[in-house]
Parts: sequence; C-alpha cells; structure tokens
Amino acid sequence: MNLTRRRLVAGCAAAGLVGRSRGEAADALAPFRTPYKFNKLILEASGVDGSFDKLAVDDPFVFRAEGRFYMLHVGFDGIGYQSGLAVSDDLLHWKRAGLIFPRDPSSKVFRYNAALSCILHDAELGSACELQKVDGRYVGVWQAYPSPGYEEGAALMGLAWSDDFRHWERGDVILEPDPGAEWEAGGLYKPYLIKVGDTFFLYYNAKDKGARWHEQSGVATSKDLKTWTRCRGNPILRNGPADSRDARFASNPWVVRAGSQWAMYYFGLPNAGHACDLLALGSDPFHFEKVPEVIVEVGPPGSVDETHAHKPALMTWQGDLYHFYCAVSGKWPNERRGITVARSRPWS
Repeated sequence: MNLTRRRLVAGCAAAGLVGRSRGEAADALAPFRTPYKFNKLILEASGVDGSFDKLAVDDPFVFRAEGRFYMLHVGFDGIGYQSGLAVSDDLLHWKRAGLIFPRDPSSKVFRYNAALSCILHDAELGSACELQKVDGRYVGVWQAYPSPGYEEGAALMGLAWSDDFRHWERGDVILEPDPGAEWEAGGLYKPYLIKVGDTFFLYYNAKDKGARWHEQSGVATSKDLKTWTRCRGNPILRNGPADSRDARFASNPWVVRAGSQWAMYYFGLPNAGHACDLLALGSDPFHFEKVPEVIVEVGPPGSVDETHAHKPALMTWQGDLYHFYCAVSGKWPNERRGITVARSRPWS
C-alpha cells in the first residue's frame, strides 16, 4: 500500500509528540492572532451514500459575495476529491449549496479528482475576502490528482473561469511538478491565487520524492495568467530544524497584506506529532520569516481538533479576524475530519 499524505500526517500524530504551547510574543503579533476557538465543527462529512462529501470535508476557502458568506471546500467520497459550496449568514451556521466542481470520468485529468481550491480575492488582512474579477469573470485555480484515493499521485494545477462562482469552465494546466526541482518533483498541493499590482501570485506547496517526503511552499508569478515563472528562491518557506513544528511539512500557504507587512499563514507538521497552523511575516510577498509561536494549536483529548488543527483560511468581518481550518479528531482510518473556526475575539 502506498503511503498517502493523509496516512503520513495521521501516522505522525499517532506518535504522540506534541510541540511547545504558544508562548509570550511581542504585541506586534496581536493583529494576526485568533486564540478563541469555536470548538465545534461548522461543516463535516454528510455521511450520505453517493454524496461527494460522504466521508470527509477539508480545505476551507471562505469569502463574502452577494451579501452572504460562502465556503468553498473539498469533499471526499472514497474515490477522490470534488468541490462543493456552502452558504452562511453568520459564519457559524452553514448550509450545503451543492457540488460545483465534479470529477469527469471521461477526462484523463479529472477522472478521479477535481478540486477547486481557491478563487482570486482581496488579500488584505482586514478584508472579508471579497472576490475579484478578471475581464469581468471570476478566476479560480484547480488541482487534480491522477489516481483514485486521497491525494494519490502528483497533482496538476490549472485555471477555471466563472460568471457566478457556481458554474465553472475548466482551463488548461498551468503548473505541474518540475522534475528538475527536488523540493517539488514529487507533486504539487494546495494552490492560492492573489494579485499584487499588475502581477498574479500563485502560491502552492509541494513534496519531494522521498519515501517519507517533506513538503515546502513556493510561488510562481504571471502578468497574464498564461505564462508562469517560478520564483528563483523557491521554496520560499522551508522546513524547520528536526525538532520544529514544521520539520516535515510547511504547507498550504495563505498570504495576506497587513499594512506594510505581508503575512503567510501555513500549517506545519513535525517529525512526529500533530499538525498546527503557524505564521511567517515579511516585508514583501516573496520573503518571510517564521514567528516563534503557534497560531492555532491542537485541542485537548476529546476535542474536534485533538489530532490536527491545520489548513488555514482567513477573513475579517466587523473588526474580528476569523481563522477557518480543518479539524481532525481520532486516528486514521477512523478519524473525523471537518471544518471549524477560531477568531480574535472571545465567543459570547
């Protein structure tokens, strides 16, 4: 049996090594913190036979449009990923709005997996993640794994276009693993697209070809969404030392501008232990320095995120910073995987 990414993360958690708790840090980090967890899943597996999300939901992308909140997310049915949409009026109570990016059995690329992972949006830390258009249309980025199963094989990435963010036209591949770059030769993961000035930035994480692989994060840029150039400094976010919380994975980058600073939220996985959400800051969108504290830590035994608290998605609403993430409890293959949220202000 091949070692999948999901089994790898689960195996590290089973080893039981938990990193240091969040310590004291400078007040300069206060705008980036979301210490107050909701402690309940706000979206989870449907359990419905034949549904795209029967077994799990994962990878939240929350945005505001048409006066409501929407959550793009992937679902897993035992065959592969597909993407759905949920809607909310208060960021806590979510109603499924259906499958919007299904697999295509007739397609070599989308036969088993079709994950729409992000849509171009306002990347200011204080924004409600409002969507942005290019030539009058929404643009998203998809990833597709070539084999059946949970993230099996080396994924490709491409663009998709929509008039209403519910119905999508799929474009050609724009990024695939670079066999000449050891850090990403094993495959690509989570894309994240923003625009800075006249340049599009496509952040992503990738893995090497090691049997117990490492994941790190890089970026490619484009002026026209057609020709993409990888940053010479890739990976721009690297694994930490052997005893760090991101020694194995430094993954799923979510990048926002905060005044004169740039912030990259990401998740780390240690050599043994539990995945958690971390933070790195920089003065531009290419260079980041990790901060010495955990932004969202795993919860105590019995909590919805006792195993992993990872895969960040940020938005601000009415002055409060919301940090959505994938929460995992239990142990693979009997884990419970869904989406929850933490924020900057206590819950009343």
